[in-house]
Amino acid sequence: MNVADERLIPRLGLRENLPQFTLLVVVTATVGGLVGLERTTVPLIGSEVFHLTSDLAVFSFIIAFGVTKALTNLAAGALTARFRRKQLLIAGWLIGIPVPFVLAWAPAWGWIVAANVLLGINQGLTWSMTVNMKIDLVGPARRGLATGLNEAAGYASLGATALVTGYLATAYGLRPTPELIGVVFVVAGLALSLVVRDTAAHVALELAQHPEPADDVPQERPGLWRTFADTSWRNRSMRGASQAGLVNNLNDGLTWGVFPLLFTDHGLGLAAIGLIKGLYPLLWGFGQIPTGHLADRLGRKPLIVTGMLVQAVGLGLALVLLDRPLLAGIVSAVLLGFGTAMVYPALIASVSDHAHPNSRANALGTYRFWRDIGYAAGALVAGVLADALGLNATIVAAAVLTAASGLFAARLVKEKSVHQAPDALRVGRAGT
Repeated sequence: MNVADERLIPRLGLRENLPQFTLLVVVTATVGGLVGLERTTVPLIGSEVFHLTSDLAVFSFIIAFGVTKALTNLAAGALTARFRRKQLLIAGWLIGIPVPFVLAWAPAWGWIVAANVLLGINQGLTWSMTVNMKIDLVGPARRGLATGLNEAAGYASLGATALVTGYLATAYGLRPTPELIGVVFVVAGLALSLVVRDTAAHVALELAQHPEPADDVPQERPGLWRTFADTSWRNRSMRGASQAGLVNNLNDGLTWGVFPLLFTDHGLGLAAIGLIKGLYPLLWGFGQIPTGHLADRLGRKPLIVTGMLVQAVGLGLALVLLDRPLLAGIVSAVLLGFGTAMVYPALIASVSDHAHPNSRANALGTYRFWRDIGYAAGALVAGVLADALGLNATIVAAAVLTAASGLFAARLVKEKSVHQAPDALRVGRAGT
């Protein structure tokens, strides 16, 4: 066997797959950059360019994005039974091609909403496949680190893009210049995805090495709806992770829409708002590198619970310090960023721990469905409460809900050694 053939033999581990893993990290950065186009400017495009007077109408683009991405996440797990991960990754990029152009030149608000439907499909396919492929490559012992690096790349790029678009909007206006940097992300992401190797052989290798399930557990790949029920309800730990993911992204969807409007009302300009909106995902992104590693060392639950409570404090301080809006925004962004960095890789790793390799893509798709439906829930809650009670009341409600979610996760989520056989397929009988 020659050296070229040996390189094609699948092996599990980060070091063993470093070139492919690194390439996927860069792809994830382009995925995050594309959605980062919207963080600073789009809520203000709704209110200042299209003169929308209802907060719910302004936040409708987030609802469209969140619902579409959540459904695509769910479908992505099922689609891996028919298509290879690489094929779905490329399909996601092809669907995302029109997005920056529509954001830049949309003649009506409905076009912005439609672009977010495409963006939701793009993000659901591309982000789902990159995280699944990284987990496939590294094996069970480094899931936390793998997901931390994946999410770090995506959200750091998202934050940097939000920061850059704020400065570009200050210099050149809300459109079209800030949105057109998205063309770079689409071209780079699609080109790199064509080079990535598929990870089906690594999944097969892990499955071959996996402890045999109990005699009453079927050997075949479980169906989507069975895994959906296991992840959403039957398995206590995955139920706890799913609700925490939903509330976490409810915060993100809410602040995505509310913060630009809130801080504009208190006198901040586009550059300052871009700083706030960029700082939050930058810390969220880079922070996941150490927190992903800590999730492997300390366990998933401590980071999940602590991270949710830190986010709740961050939301509360945004109001307590509002007399000094720039300070309020920065302090809130820092705490939200660090809190989310604790939660994000730990939640994905926790779901992976409790899912059999046969059902992991569907389990992660289900978790990501509930997590990303939080975008839509956050925007909907924010729009209704903001129209009825004001932006401040919306943030108070989010802080209370986030703290409650963290305490709920403390009751439900349990640690599981990566050397144990996952119990996701036994939950109906074992009572987990």
